[in-house]
Amino acid sequence: MGAKHGNLSINSDNIFPIIKKWLYSDHDIFVRELVSNGCDAITKLKKLEMMGEYTFPDDYKNKIDVIVNPEKKTLKFIDTGLGMTADEVEEYITQIAFSGATKFLEQYKDKTNDDQIIGHFGLGFYSAFMVADEVHIDTLSYKEGATPVHWECDGGSEYDMQDGDKATVGTEITLFLNEDNLEFANEYRVREVLEKYCSFMPTEIFLSNENAEQEYETIDEADLRDDDVVVEHIHEDAKTEEKENENGEKEVVEISPAKEKVKINKRPVSISDIHPLWMKHPNECTDEDYKTFYRKVFMDYKEPLFWIHLNMDYPFNLKGILYFPKINTEYDSIEGTIKLYNNQVFIADNIKEVIPEFLMLLKGVIDCPDLPLNVSRSALQNDGFVKKISDYISKKVADKLTGMCKTAREDYEKYWDDISPFIKFGCIKDAKFSDKMDNYILFKNLDGKYLTLKDCIEENKKPEAETAEAGKPEEEKKDGEQAEEKETEKTTVYYVSDEIQQSQYINMFKEQGMDAVILKHNIDTAFITHVEQKHENVKFQRIDADLTEDFKEDGTDLKEMTDELTATFKKALNNEQLDVKVEKLKNESISSMITLSEESRRMQDMMKMYGMDANMFGGANGATLVLNANHPLVKYVAAHKEDDKNVPLICQQLYDLAMMAHKQLSPDEMTQFIARSNQILLALAK
Repeated sequence: MGAKHGNLSINSDNIFPIIKKWLYSDHDIFVRELVSNGCDAITKLKKLEMMGEYTFPDDYKNKIDVIVNPEKKTLKFIDTGLGMTADEVEEYITQIAFSGATKFLEQYKDKTNDDQIIGHFGLGFYSAFMVADEVHIDTLSYKEGATPVHWECDGGSEYDMQDGDKATVGTEITLFLNEDNLEFANEYRVREVLEKYCSFMPTEIFLSNENAEQEYETIDEADLRDDDVVVEHIHEDAKTEEKENENGEKEVVEISPAKEKVKINKRPVSISDIHPLWMKHPNECTDEDYKTFYRKVFMDYKEPLFWIHLNMDYPFNLKGILYFPKINTEYDSIEGTIKLYNNQVFIADNIKEVIPEFLMLLKGVIDCPDLPLNVSRSALQNDGFVKKISDYISKKVADKLTGMCKTAREDYEKYWDDISPFIKFGCIKDAKFSDKMDNYILFKNLDGKYLTLKDCIEENKKPEAETAEAGKPEEEKKDGEQAEEKETEKTTVYYVSDEIQQSQYINMFKEQGMDAVILKHNIDTAFITHVEQKHENVKFQRIDADLTEDFKEDGTDLKEMTDELTATFKKALNNEQLDVKVEKLKNESISSMITLSEESRRMQDMMKMYGMDANMFGGANGATLVLNANHPLVKYVAAHKEDDKNVPLICQQLYDLAMMAHKQLSPDEMTQFIARSNQILLALAK
């Protein structure tokens, strides 16, 4: 072939600025594209060999070499794939965006399948011009009698092509890096990028520095391989030591036998694990394999709780592993990473079109060759198929969790506190997932026992007699009244959001043989609203939202006492908006309590979420001060409200004590409480 000068078949001279600035979302992605092209070429050659259309040389090894040269400011990618003829270089390289892989599959569609054909040799190749002023290609086709080809382009719309001197089948691409991207002539920087994108590609990848000094290693001669380069043979004499035997005599004993060793050129180590764990069948993988893979990929040395191995061939090809990580404390960030691969080529982290939003909290890998990627492989095209994949992943996670709850309830309960935020978030975000998980959501009660929602409802249902109208037998009700009551009757499930802060209320519940569930994660506020909307027969109420009849003695008219104490406390606390109730509590040791209706609390939480002032409720943020008419201090205030100067002090102290059992005091409130406590102690000491 004579030398040839031509124009690239492109629509605009501006193609290179577009590639450099807009086509790829990450600047270092050219490494992935060029290595992927090399993997494609090797895969094609292996398929041709399997079909009898090519025979590998005896010393053939499928691999990709990436070679940096900081002095020359070059970066090379060398593959042992099928190479190209001059006509193919024209077709696949000069006609930008023509897919070599597509044509290959069309030609051999009846002889093979499209597994492992990663992408396009065309537009991906031109990503090299993101970092290079000039790019050279040296290639030799596998076809018998083929002539090597040399092609070069300086980033304009013209190229030069002529006969080359490459002696082995495959392709070598040389990037002459521009001044802004000399970082890619640095071995450590390139290694970082290769590990990011190419750690699991199906071909071994070796990185080297063209100017680095040769390194050596010494091995046992028995371990010598045919491809090792021997520098020298080393004989190590046996090692002996003088020891005293049983008879007290000294003798020379061999402690290490003679060894024959070999000094060789250091063996290169592949960056790529060509058989990643997710590509194996789950039956082939041990627990330790899963844990090791987790540590390697996510650099997380806390062991995952458990994992789900996805392995599907129909109706689409999808494999992967999802890990449920352990959250050690409430301060841990609940943020996961799902790595998306296409035929073992890394695409991106956390692509929301593929991964259901709630699973973004997990860690894992998903490999789906069927994903409809755009030309840069960086973004997904809108496709109903993608939604099907997302739904499938969600379904498999639900199947795993429900199966575990059914067959390994003890393990499920053991993991529940850690996995519940993921599951609850999933139920809020995904209706189908919520339906599947409905009977497998657990609630931990005050005794540490795990209950389903059905268990909670059964435990909190009131006897039928209590639901009847006072003084009106059930049978005397009109049909309409009964229907209305059944429609509106709800079972209240009490919950605790802070076991320490609400300990006084917990003790009251336990004294009356009542139960509550513990819901203290941030997600629980939204989750209980979700459950109430889904199950109209249940409502959640925090244990300090109100005092049920279970805590009170049978009715006595306390209106007069309530009016008097309300006036006294409003004056002492200088708060005309204060809401006061007086009740006769069964527990006489409790002097005062704070209650806040569930509706008010949720409204306040919502306002805080949106940065609004929750104090607009007035009083103690909408709270009610409950005074126990059976307690001596309350009786004392009621009896001496006019004639004791210490009454205001007692009122303030009773209020703060009640508030402390309800929520944390503000810094100013705590300062006043401590000063007042000292004042009371001093009065007692006199």
